[in-house]
Amino acid sequence: MKSNLETTSPLERKLNIEVPAAEVQAAFQRALSSVQKSVQVKGFRKGKAPLTTIRSIYGERLKQDVIQDIIQANYATALREHSLDPISFPTIEFDPMEDDKDFAFTAEFEVRPEVTLHQVEGLPVKKEKFEVTEKMINDTLEDIRKGRAEATPVLEDRPAQMGDVAVIDFEGFVDGAPLPGGQGENHELELGSNSFIPGFEEGVAGMRPGVTTTVKVNFPEPYHAPELSGKAAEFKVTLKSLKKKVLPELNDEFAKGLGQYDNLEALKTAIREDFEQREGKRIQDELKNRLMRVLVEKNPVQVPKALMAEQKKALVEDFQKRMQQQGMGADQFGDYKDKWDADFEQTASYMIQSSFLIDKLAAEKNLRATSSDIDVKLKEYAAQTGIEMSRLLEFYNEQDRKARLAYQVTEEKVLDYLISKANVQEVSKEEIEKENEANQQ
Repeated sequence: MKSNLETTSPLERKLNIEVPAAEVQAAFQRALSSVQKSVQVKGFRKGKAPLTTIRSIYGERLKQDVIQDIIQANYATALREHSLDPISFPTIEFDPMEDDKDFAFTAEFEVRPEVTLHQVEGLPVKKEKFEVTEKMINDTLEDIRKGRAEATPVLEDRPAQMGDVAVIDFEGFVDGAPLPGGQGENHELELGSNSFIPGFEEGVAGMRPGVTTTVKVNFPEPYHAPELSGKAAEFKVTLKSLKKKVLPELNDEFAKGLGQYDNLEALKTAIREDFEQREGKRIQDELKNRLMRVLVEKNPVQVPKALMAEQKKALVEDFQKRMQQQGMGADQFGDYKDKWDADFEQTASYMIQSSFLIDKLAAEKNLRATSSDIDVKLKEYAAQTGIEMSRLLEFYNEQDRKARLAYQVTEEKVLDYLISKANVQEVSKEEIEKENEANQQ
């Protein structure tokens, strides 16, 4: 076999391979001999038909198998000879094969890009500065109080007002026809909760118990039921009675009533700790996302066309599935896809570059996930979800799942390393939000 290599672009290679006639003839002979042993030809005992007869019957059919075998064997040999690491399947072209002549074919493919780390330490990145305030704690306490409020009848003679719980019967109509599912009896509606179509609760406010009226509204646009999007509707509403919410007093007894706190201070401490844990995780996750983008910006990697097409296709299909679940039609999605095509491409490029950089850093800094790292992660999952460890081990015993988990742990280790070496600047949440808005424009 002879082969030569052409570099057709920074990541594209073309192998020109020539297989001598002797090897082609030997491959044909092996194929013919194999068929000879297994077939019954009329006039001959099984395995005894002459090779010339086998060739006349099966020659053309065998030629495709011989071509495939020769290409596979010699392509692999040429890759080793030239120390190539393809990242895409090859495009193969070849001339017609004759069993007494040399056979030539070409293989075009992309190779893995060379990843050069320019800057990985001291990466500049902003982190949201977070502090639990008394207002945050008090607002949470107020929400808890509202959740445990008791509704008591309104005894005074007055119209409904925001904050009341209105007990209503209602019937909806669109274009004069009853609205399917748009009826209810003794429905308790908290005015101001925005749990009904915009304008409906405002229409009930001001009504007096015992009164029936018509409330006119428009369905929002878009709406989860597309056939009602933007449509005008009328609701015949009868206000049967009014209730008002009475909030419990905020004291030690209230905290004890929640079941796990000795007093109000213990409840406040738990709220503070919950904020710190929940917001701390959010801030850390956002920091990692920003840091990865800085890493890609400082260490750009050439993206193979084949990987770009594959990743972009996966992004589009995933987004289409989610949009369909929200009621978006195929035509609407087609317009959306065309409009945001550049964004899909940019996201795909970023994802591919970040994966190459993670792999490079993991190798250079010895950060690949170990079996003990995987065990720690699974124990963490078990504690968070309550799923038995044996079930998690069984689930992640499947090869693809195990590989994805190993990559996730490796990625976390790489990001922890980058954060430990980064130039982190704490800024306000407002500054972070402004920066995010500017990046989206």
